[in-house]
Amino acid sequence: MRHRKRKKVLDRKAPARAALLRSLLCKMVIHKKVKTTRAKASVLRSRVERLVTKAGKSGLQTRRELLRQLGNGAEAQMAIDILIKDLGPKYTKRPGGYTRTVKVGLRQGDAAEMAIIEFV
Repeated sequence: MRHRKRKKVLDRKAPARAALLRSLLCKMVIHKKVKTTRAKASVLRSRVERLVTKAGKSGLQTRRELLRQLGNGAEAQMAIDILIKDLGPKYTKRPGGYTRTVKVGLRQGDAAEMAIIEFV
């Protein structure tokens, strides 16, 4: 049963939501921080934390799991390399909490609450 198993929909259908999160994940890993809405940042935070934890264990299975999550494009390949070589080893001793979210006010066009999510 699915009782109380809610997820953030982000006002998109499942394929568009998956593509948006894949893109945000790649940008976050490559640039180390992303400015986005608070709702997207809260969803992105849990996804990034899971990926960094997985990247802490090196191996072929880890690379395949990251490929499954991020896709197979050039940007995704670069993000996977950064995860496995830089971020995974950097945060192996840390028990979670790899990111911080900072509120930055409202967006001018539609007054959406904005936030910057970055690695600690």
